[in-house]
Parts: sequence; C-alpha cells; structure tokens
Amino acid sequence: MKPLTIGVSGINAIDNPGPGIGVARSLKEDAELEVTIVGLAYDAMDPGIYMDWVVDKSFIMPYPSGSGDAFIERLLYIKEKVGLDCVIPNLDAEIPLYIKCARTLAEHGIRTFLPGMEQFKLRGKDHLGEIEAKIAVSLPRTKVVSSVEALMEAVEEIGLPVMVKGSFYKAYRSFTTAEAVSHYHTLVAEWGYPIIVQEVVTGDELNVVGLGDGEGHSLGLVGIKKLSITALGKIWTGVTVKNEKMLGAVDEFIREFKWRGPFEMECIVNGDRLYLIEINPRFPAWSYFATGVGVNLPSRLVRRAFGLPVAPVPDYQAGKLFVRYTYELVTDMTTFQNAITRGETP
Repeated sequence: MKPLTIGVSGINAIDNPGPGIGVARSLKEDAELEVTIVGLAYDAMDPGIYMDWVVDKSFIMPYPSGSGDAFIERLLYIKEKVGLDCVIPNLDAEIPLYIKCARTLAEHGIRTFLPGMEQFKLRGKDHLGEIEAKIAVSLPRTKVVSSVEALMEAVEEIGLPVMVKGSFYKAYRSFTTAEAVSHYHTLVAEWGYPIIVQEVVTGDELNVVGLGDGEGHSLGLVGIKKLSITALGKIWTGVTVKNEKMLGAVDEFIREFKWRGPFEMECIVNGDRLYLIEINPRFPAWSYFATGVGVNLPSRLVRRAFGLPVAPVPDYQAGKLFVRYTYELVTDMTTFQNAITRGETP
C-alpha cells in the first residue's frame, strides 16, 4: 500500500471546534495506512497548524467563494509542492465547491468522497421535508421565511418559544417575537436567506455520525446522546447509545438517498417520536468518538475512495463515555510567522 497524502480542513480546534483534528487523528491511528496529513487552514491561529504530531504540514487556503479558481489553484500548488492524493473537507461552506470541482480535482489526481449536489441540497434546513416524506422521521413544525413580516406570521402560527435558524449554521431559541426578530436580523447579516422558524420540541438529543458508500449501503455509524454542551452548542460530554428507531432511520436515509460520504444526523427522541433536526454533510466535531469505540470512519472513507480493502462494518458498544478537554501548547513563533508570511508551515 503506497503512502498517501491527505488534505484535511476544519483544523480550528477552538471553543467552537471543527472536525479536522478528529479526522486527522483517526487516519493516523489506522496502522495499515501510511498517511501524511496536510492541514488546510483559513487562519494562521488555527490550533491544528501547531499540532505537528497530528498535522504534518499546513497551508493557508483562500476562502471558497466565487468561481473557486483561486481555491483550486491553491490545491494544485499543494499537490505540486508536497503531493495531495485526497481531500476530506470538513466545513459546510467548502463542500459545494468541492462537489462542483470534483472532476477537475480527480483529473489532477486529487480524490474526494462526497455526495452529489442534489444530495447536498437535501441537507438544507429548508429541504428536510423531502427527507421526512421518505424515511421514518418527523419534523418539528417549520416555516421558511425571507422577511420580517413572514417571520412574525410564522411565530404566531407555530407559537412561542420557537427556534430561529440560519439555513446552514446557527440556531437561537426565542421566547418573544422581539427576540425572534433580533435573531432573524443577526442570521441574515451573517448567512443570508432563507431563515427557518421551527417549533421547539423536547426530548433526548441524539446524534449519529455515519458514512454512506453512494450505492445505498452503510460503511459504518455510531449513535450518541449529548450529556452536556458548551454555550455554543458543541458537545462536551456524551455517551454512545443504540436507539433502534434512530439507527433504523439512518439506515433508511443511506439506502433511500444513496448518500455518498460522511454525515451527521441530529435528532430529538421523545417516546416513540423521532424528530429530525438537522443533517450535516460532513464529519462532526465529535467524530473521533466513533474511532475511539472502534468505528474509524475517516479511515474507511479513504480506503473506499482508493479501492482498498474495507473490513465488514464494525459494531460498537453502548455506554462508552466521551469527554472533551482543553490543552495548552507552548511553541515558538516560527510556525506562526511562516503561516502569516508564506501561507504555509516549514
């Protein structure tokens, strides 16, 4: 098996962590894969740049906007400089560009393992009804709005409190109409339209990380229950669970939509009701939890992308605990200076 150079984004291991460090750690822990991890960063202060026991070399990337020409040029530069066999994008904003340019990247020997654009659109909060129609999940009452007037009508129809959500990121619980309007303006300024107004449902917050092969089969999944979260809504402690209704819905999702690549399904379970809250088209920040309980999804993704042997889908035990922690790293300024002046680390 030849050595592989894998690009990993989302290495911002901060209070609102990206998935990249967990993905990189997982790849490093497959003893049969010889991998060099290239960090694809957007900020010279991303902690992953300095974690050289996980990320071997880092490059500062341009933001994935517009036609993406500068973005692709940067990836091709990295390919020429250090080699780049595969990229695992871990931020929602990047993924449409990677899907659009997948063929171009493949022509230059850079592989990805991602859903198609139609699949990607399904995960938008304003498209979840299409998923509800085909698999055994319920949606909280939801309205998609693009004006303050429509927002106020939605709040009145659904009833307070409501969740006010951006179409890609962030969600705020609103207890008054004035609070909902304020959150609406905040989300529009940051993420644009549309805005989603959703009924607040209660129950256990359960999430699943999974990997589909693009042909309707699962390459592995792990379910968890959130025990505590940060002020930004990120999991701090969690426990593995096996809720059959939720795991069955995930299998249906993979089979029905032939999902290709990683995803996270966020649910709330209340008795026999399974509410679908969100689907993220990437690995979540807690994905190393799955590796820690024996289901190394990043490794399985790379193996599938390169046609390498993939072992049968492994099982996992319920009742395993996940605890996130902070860690201080002391280094000199050389790496930071190179990231700022050269856009890459030595």
